[in-house]
Amino acid sequence: MRSRGHFRKNVYPSPFHSRLEPLNKLKEWGRWHDYLSADTYICDSKEYFAVRNTCAVFDLTPMEKTRVTGPDAFAYLDRLLTRSVEKVKPGRVGYCVWCDDNGRLLDDGTLFHLHEGDYRLCSLHPQLDWMLTSAIGFDVDIRVETHEVAALAFQGPTSCAVLRKMGLDDIENLKPFGIKHYAFAGTELMVSRTGYSGDLGYELWIDPSAAEDLWDRLFEAGELHGIMPFGGNALDLVRIEAGLLLCGKDFLPADGTVRPERTRSPFELGLDWLVDLSKPCFNGRQALLEEKKNGSRYNFVKLDIDGNKPANDSFIMLQNKTTVGHVTSAMWSPSAKANIAFASLEAPYGQVGEEFLAEIYYQRELKWTRVLAPCRVIDHNFFEPPRRRMTPAPDF
Repeated sequence: MRSRGHFRKNVYPSPFHSRLEPLNKLKEWGRWHDYLSADTYICDSKEYFAVRNTCAVFDLTPMEKTRVTGPDAFAYLDRLLTRSVEKVKPGRVGYCVWCDDNGRLLDDGTLFHLHEGDYRLCSLHPQLDWMLTSAIGFDVDIRVETHEVAALAFQGPTSCAVLRKMGLDDIENLKPFGIKHYAFAGTELMVSRTGYSGDLGYELWIDPSAAEDLWDRLFEAGELHGIMPFGGNALDLVRIEAGLLLCGKDFLPADGTVRPERTRSPFELGLDWLVDLSKPCFNGRQALLEEKKNGSRYNFVKLDIDGNKPANDSFIMLQNKTTVGHVTSAMWSPSAKANIAFASLEAPYGQVGEEFLAEIYYQRELKWTRVLAPCRVIDHNFFEPPRRRMTPAPDF
């Protein structure tokens, strides 16, 4: 946790650092806000396959966590977020986005309804300034608790089996986006069936004082289930397969862009299902109503691309070589056995089944090669196993 003299340090180790440091064989630490964070511990491929075939642990502590309580907590969040907060009942989690007054996305995240009227909003980037500005006129208490909550993302097909082995009773019956609370090491362990991998998985939330105990118990229980840590690079691969967007890569936060045309609305990111226009008032509603009426500038699509060269940062072209968009995220998917990508295309392009060319550049032994790879728009996620939503969760 932070001390009163936290400003004297530039980067902090997380409460799990004493356990993570020996496992980071590459000793290459990056920075996620105020914390040390590893992109790779051993090998991106090995960590990726651990998530898909056994189970793996990602240090989620640096995730921005903001607690919202008070008499107007529900009314405030329903005004702030584009979705209906009423549908996120106590003990449940909801994916959500929030916009500026122009209907442009500021960030996305998860809303935890911990107890009646007690919420935690988790996001990739700090949101306190916007949240406080939006709270004018509401009787709410908004408090950043990022450094008061240690968290692990525990993902993969054997994750439920490991948690059962730890003694977390009835964990297999926890439904997707549900929450359970357990007594653990003199404090409370909260387990949510959530994650960023598109697979069976959980997120574990605990007081930092018990972080090392949680890690030790988890790895002891997972020893025969292939447990290992995974870093940001492997996480990026599994989230692309799962069709999950990343702020700063697939879209830019509206409050951080210099050019307004570079921002995106929820409709322009395929997130219209998170916009409840039946709500009488929320940030950006009027602008989104006008966009719904007049049409969007862009379409966000998933592409299946010929060949095996990832289309990172590629232009997307019509058959006559006219550029109509660009790739935001791309990879060769080992699980889907396909060359896949997300792309932002100029409207009206981007209908399912529509075909384009991806201009791909790659280098082999100092030689650059240009490929115009045929690609097509698809309407499904590249990886979505049944175990992701099965309840009871399967015991691999």
